[in-house]
Amino acid sequence: MTAAEFLKQLPNAFNAEAAGDTECVLQFNTSTPVYCTIKNGECTVTEGTADNADVTLIMEDEDLIQLFKGELNGMTAFMTGKLQLEGDMMLGQRLQSFFDQAKMS
Repeated sequence: MTAAEFLKQLPNAFNAEAAGDTECVLQFNTSTPVYCTIKNGECTVTEGTADNADVTLIMEDEDLIQLFKGELNGMTAFMTGKLQLEGDMMLGQRLQSFFDQAKMS
């Protein structure tokens, strides 16, 4: 499974209560770029590159999948170079809490 295919599950795993009133665009630069828009308590995923991403995660497909499944610690990934972040670092640290890992397969 590619990261793009995996990320298409995000709307089903989205926890609007955890995201609260957060409105943002999350860019995932993997083998196929994908961005996620969180707005008005909803999450949508679109292939491509967003013009106005609040935070961009750059990583290999397998590492991103492991990160969202809880098999790879985000801080460890960042410190070891598996994850590069551009933009709002605080948002980058919070984004995993917006999604229910149990609903990501």
